[in-house]
Amino acid sequence: MISFANVNGIKICYEIQGRGDSVLLVHGFGSKKETWQAQFGPLSNHFKVIRFDNRGAGKSDRPNGPYSLSIFADDIRDLMDFLKIEKAHVIGWSLGGMIVQEFLLRYPERVCKAVLINTSYTVIGDKGDTKFAEMYKNMRLKEVELNKKDPEASFWKAAKVNYYHEFRKKMEANPKKKFFGLWSVEDVVKERTIDPQTPKDIENQAKALENFYSLDRLHQIKNPVLLLTASHDKVLPKTLTIEMHKIIPNNELKIIEKAGHASPREKAPEINKIIVDFLKK
Repeated sequence: MISFANVNGIKICYEIQGRGDSVLLVHGFGSKKETWQAQFGPLSNHFKVIRFDNRGAGKSDRPNGPYSLSIFADDIRDLMDFLKIEKAHVIGWSLGGMIVQEFLLRYPERVCKAVLINTSYTVIGDKGDTKFAEMYKNMRLKEVELNKKDPEASFWKAAKVNYYHEFRKKMEANPKKKFFGLWSVEDVVKERTIDPQTPKDIENQAKALENFYSLDRLHQIKNPVLLLTASHDKVLPKTLTIEMHKIIPNNELKIIEKAGHASPREKAPEINKIIVDFLKK
């Protein structure tokens, strides 16, 4: 059942399932809490799992931006305060992984362990070059517009970037198939039509991406960290995570083979087991 919390001057929509140690799931750019449909149920068999919509997403408030990684991190802190959670494991995917990095750097005492999935220390190139951030923002803006007219076409266009080609063939062959008993293409397409992102939401979130750079601060992270990256991630290539692996003091690196940026869906059983084993160890 969804609920709302008064957080950092706005309302954040969240959902809790399971019992045990608290685990927060932080979604990525242009997404919402339901993007964790392949993790929310399975992880709740072991933990108390909280998934929530970032500001500017899903059913949470969408205040005027621009946003920053520090604002997103403060939202997590205030949500934990609202829920009376002193410490939690925190998992972030893509932009969510950048938010978790910022949270680790600002509030390390609130984190037990962290999992960073298909993420990066920046999307800014050498000498502050923001071309990639601008290109990614424009790609998401086009996706939002196409989603209004043809949600199915919008999904398949994004799938070319986000999914490994062999898995994409399986999805194309049977869009109704429940992969791992957890999700289908039809489920995802339908979900993308509910509380969709607006161009303004994309602009606000893109500003947070443009100004983020953590490589020179990662050595400060002392919490145990699991780094998960996909062999064929076209959005945030594995080389970025490997650079993070060299700097974060206490981390484990796992490369998920034959998977793309959407590996938490493509390789759900494998990834879920890796996460559970790491958090329980």
